[in-house]
Amino acid sequence: MAAGVGDRAIGGVGLRRGRRDPDHVRPGDAVDFWRVEEVIPGSLLRLRAEMKLPGQAWLEFTVRPGGSGGSGGSGGAIYRQRAIFQPAGLFGQAYWWLLRPFHDLVFGAMLRNIAATAGQAT
Repeated sequence: MAAGVGDRAIGGVGLRRGRRDPDHVRPGDAVDFWRVEEVIPGSLLRLRAEMKLPGQAWLEFTVRPGGSGGSGGSGGAIYRQRAIFQPAGLFGQAYWWLLRPFHDLVFGAMLRNIAATAGQAT
């Protein structure tokens, strides 16, 4: 929430609330201060940051069959989460490295929450 307020204060989109559909996203949809860039159902979700940043940022989630069941088996899935940042200049580099510990905490918690929710759904 603080990131959304801060972004709005410097002229960004802030933290949006609500979505077109609570269960489905499609390219072009807004999700908080992210824009859905690409969706491959059951496989890929790529979000592009719309907040004011010294560069461009994406958050990418992928899922593929895997685990102990092998390829395509019922042994689970391999989930991958990537934060991608393309800095603009020296300030962009400094921004990314200064916020890295915070990003590690936030994205680590996100990974654990998504994995726990997926485990409950099976």
